[in-house]
Amino acid sequence: MAANRSHSHPKCKGQRLGFLAGLLLGLAAALAAPLRAAETRTLVFFGDSLTAGYGLDPDEAYPALIQRKIDAAGLRWRVVNAGLSGETTAGGLRRLDWILRQRVDLFVIELGGNDGLRGIDPEATRANLQALIERIRARYPDVIVVLAGMQLPTNLGPEHTRRFAAMYPELAEKNHAVLIPFLLDGVGGVPSLNLPDGIHPTAEGHQIVAETVWRVLRPLL
Repeated sequence: MAANRSHSHPKCKGQRLGFLAGLLLGLAAALAAPLRAAETRTLVFFGDSLTAGYGLDPDEAYPALIQRKIDAAGLRWRVVNAGLSGETTAGGLRRLDWILRQRVDLFVIELGGNDGLRGIDPEATRANLQALIERIRARYPDVIVVLAGMQLPTNLGPEHTRRFAAMYPELAEKNHAVLIPFLLDGVGGVPSLNLPDGIHPTAEGHQIVAETVWRVLRPLL
């Protein structure tokens, strides 16, 4: 008996091709969503010499250490160290627009310490920090803003020191921002963890700062 050969009707072939095309399109769409979700996001540390890593190799400063922690956790975030030694809140306002030219998803403000050391009225510092927060959110409404709290030496007077320290939690609450209560927790005032100037952390000090920052940032990432 001759072998029975089946011949597909052209219409059936067309239906199969259409089905396969639809399946492929569906798979492509399904794959695109997680790919979009996995896009690398940007974390900016915007600060002064503490962020810049004064006196150290930039790889020893806490922003670089945070990048290593992010990479070790398998998270898709790119850290930008926008620290500038000597920066004040007024100076930060002047250069903010340049920093915001890149897309930012999480913005850490570490400014005010130089204001305080120079005896600038905390109300002026507060106004500048408020303006920074408002301008960042105006540019990127979905950005997460983190405020790094600072404290001053007591030799500047108890009232000035108190007003300065209270400024950060008050601003964070008012603006629904995330607060790092004290950036130099466990480091400030410890001679062995600071350079001879007594202000800037050593490499070991930056490791402790990175742990303090990581505890706050990790849930946000």
